[in-house]
Amino acid sequence: MAADDTEFPILCETCLGENPYVRMTKESHGKECKICNRAFTIFRWLPGRGMRYKKTEICTTCAKLKNVCQTCILDLEHGLPVQVRDSALSIQDNVPRDEANRRDYLARAAGELETAGEQVDFSGRAQPAGREMLKRMARTEPYYKRNRAHICSFFVKGICTRGNECPYRHEMPRGDPELAKQNIVDRYHGNNDPVARRMLKRSADSAKKSSLASAPEDKSITSLFVMGMDASVTQSGLSEFFAPYGELKSIVVPPKGNCAFINYRNRSAAEAAAAAALDDGCVVGGKALRVVWGRARPKGPQSELQRPATAANGIPLPPGAAEDSAQYPSQDPTAMGAVRR
Repeated sequence: MAADDTEFPILCETCLGENPYVRMTKESHGKECKICNRAFTIFRWLPGRGMRYKKTEICTTCAKLKNVCQTCILDLEHGLPVQVRDSALSIQDNVPRDEANRRDYLARAAGELETAGEQVDFSGRAQPAGREMLKRMARTEPYYKRNRAHICSFFVKGICTRGNECPYRHEMPRGDPELAKQNIVDRYHGNNDPVARRMLKRSADSAKKSSLASAPEDKSITSLFVMGMDASVTQSGLSEFFAPYGELKSIVVPPKGNCAFINYRNRSAAEAAAAAALDDGCVVGGKALRVVWGRARPKGPQSELQRPATAANGIPLPPGAAEDSAQYPSQDPTAMGAVRR
């Protein structure tokens, strides 16, 4: 199988760093890919001040097949581990583990990718529930702390003598020690990834506690709250999705907002719509939306708008007199003995 050669690596924004003028060193056929074992071009760069040097770990062909970064092996679109993405999209790993079969498979895949000129697209494979899961777990901003220098092992042992000149971090390790036992091959194939297991467990726990999965005890709540809207989601599209489950009282879309309130006439209709959104997802206008139960109205003291209008001396005003009610004692004619007629 021919060696992999390219002019620029396939990287995520986090690994590339926040410096737009980053400089890289390039070494053609500098190392073997950790997945397919063929020679590929190595890129090495410093993502920022105080960070550690980073380099590419897999070839561009393997990165395109899984749509992952060549350095961190995370999905380029969502910033998630392969195991998390494949679990949400119900994708089976089709890259053979056997060396001979893997070489043949990657050789054919490289030819197909070279002809197509694009990497594999996973965006259209997700079911509504999977899209909702990816949207909830996806990282929206780069996490540059991941590029920090490693912890100094000599400092942990108490024998580091370099002080401030030490290029490594002088702090004690924290967190789960299992996360340090990651393997690039397992992460690429989506198997036995401790980070992915922790994220999937956290997602499952949050789903159980979701306000949509457990209906509120207050039976007067017949409203659902829809989030994640954009210009493609219209009020008519929301009505088309939610109307089949029962009679709608109203659909309120706040101006310049990315949310909506779906109000039903009765509780059973709201529960049916919530169950459907939980099982099959809520997709309107091609956009996966998040649906939660609405909240009950506060039962505390009446607001200022609900209280009857009163004059400055505390005497209630007749209906229609709130517009010219006195705001200061000096503006109250009754304070000088006048009688309101």
